[in-house]
Amino acid sequence: MATSAVHQGNGHGDNILRPRAMKFANAQILRTQSDENGLKPGNGIITPAQSSGRSTPVPQDAPPSVKSISSARKQIRDQRRHRLFPTVEYFPRVSHFDPESEYQDFRGFFSLFWIGLAIMVITSMLRNIKDTGYPMRSKIWALFTIDLWQLALADLAMVASTALALPLHYLYRRSNGLLRWKNGGMAFQSIFQAGWLVFWVALPFILDWTWTAQVYFTLHILTLLMKMHSYSFYNGHLNETQRRLYDLDNPAGASTASAYRYPSSRTGVREGGTEDADFEEKEKEKEEDDDDDDKKNDVDEKERIASLREDLAMELTSPLGHVTYPQNLNVPNYVDYILCPTLCYELEYPRTASVRWTQVLFKTLAVFGCIFLLTIISEEFILPVMAESALRLEDVHSLTERALILAESISMILFPFMITFLLVFLVIFEYVLGAFAEITRFADRQFYADWWNSVDWLEFSREWNIPVHHFFRRHVYGASRPHLSRPTATLVTFLISAVGHELVMACITKKMRGYGFLAQMTQLPIVMLQRTPWVRGKRVFNNVCFWCSMILGLSMMCSLYVLV
Repeated sequence: MATSAVHQGNGHGDNILRPRAMKFANAQILRTQSDENGLKPGNGIITPAQSSGRSTPVPQDAPPSVKSISSARKQIRDQRRHRLFPTVEYFPRVSHFDPESEYQDFRGFFSLFWIGLAIMVITSMLRNIKDTGYPMRSKIWALFTIDLWQLALADLAMVASTALALPLHYLYRRSNGLLRWKNGGMAFQSIFQAGWLVFWVALPFILDWTWTAQVYFTLHILTLLMKMHSYSFYNGHLNETQRRLYDLDNPAGASTASAYRYPSSRTGVREGGTEDADFEEKEKEKEEDDDDDDKKNDVDEKERIASLREDLAMELTSPLGHVTYPQNLNVPNYVDYILCPTLCYELEYPRTASVRWTQVLFKTLAVFGCIFLLTIISEEFILPVMAESALRLEDVHSLTERALILAESISMILFPFMITFLLVFLVIFEYVLGAFAEITRFADRQFYADWWNSVDWLEFSREWNIPVHHFFRRHVYGASRPHLSRPTATLVTFLISAVGHELVMACITKKMRGYGFLAQMTQLPIVMLQRTPWVRGKRVFNNVCFWCSMILGLSMMCSLYVLV
């Protein structure tokens, strides 16, 4: 007999021996026998609902556990059963580009971007061979070799000159008089930095460098200026913090006022003002609590001093807990900071386990590859348009005709400048900073966020250049908040940023026009308009407006500075 199954029913322990169901070789035989014998479900024939397929059928009075196991086995067998004709499975789901989609891996478009640039380079070379007999033009390439050693020596001297911040800080630290940091040291450091900036900005004009050398040198000037400022002012703050901590050893003559907490420099606030509002609320509550403490005299003076001493000691220690001020005041620490891809000085940074030299090589090659592509685009698509438009503007005097030539020039370089902007972004934030991060084992490599999804210029300024955003947030906005309101501090931050952008354009084009300054400052009213109730929330519309203004603005700035 076939294998049997023992079942205990009704809780009486009676053993019921049931045969295993037979499998007919042909389903048609079963149907014929059922029709001839008049077998019905009620006459002892097991229906599909009662049978579990090839296994022993489950009786109606079986326990729920047995029924659930039998049902699970049947479901699994049904899932493995295939239809005779392939079935397409449909589920409720959205496309990859749908706003509600969680899919974020679009790296294939990154590969397509490089393939498109390769096609552009190949077609440009073929066209040049046809027209001139040479694969590339040589106007911009020749500029790279002019006074190259002069540029290298000047850049090396500029980097070395920033190291004066270290002995100057020792001077502020040892002084108890006019040169103490909070007395006159801060002002002296500011004057030194202003003189340093004027000297190195004027040097390329005195030596009459090419605009290609000006591009690199000017950007490096501003980078080192921000690094030096952060190093000096943060260590100055730590110096005053240490002095105050030591003064608490004799509390009788020391100030016991609560330490001021600056606004956080963290990135990630999507809606502007949220973090500042929390900061203001906490400071207000803190002031109210302090007033209540002063009135009620409920706080024990010793506990207050102990809490203040703990806050000051925590400020003098790095977030990772391995370095304490003034252990950081040495040459190796400063050199390491100069090489690290950050503009904000800290006592210590998180590090990776080792240097991946293959990545350093890859990113170095990518830097030169991007410079090669930038040169090709400028030679083929931007420089000829600007040269032709400049010649045409010399022959016309009508304001209408000049406006038409300018508009035509802007339209012809829209796409080339968009590609140029993307390549500049990649070469700086992905490859140059990535290479220095790999060399120094700098672990925090979030140099940009998803700025391409920005809905206004304020969000773009936070996410396209995170190192600069951290600097302005910490050393401009945060430093001005104790003295200015939040809107005024924001205005001052934008004002200094606009001056920096105008300085870059003036050094590159050797023209002081103010177009970059005006373009930067007009972002504030545009942001205010985009955050009104009838515009705010329309992310797709605002993102389209952002990209249109970005593409049009870059071409317009180039045409205005070169042609007007």
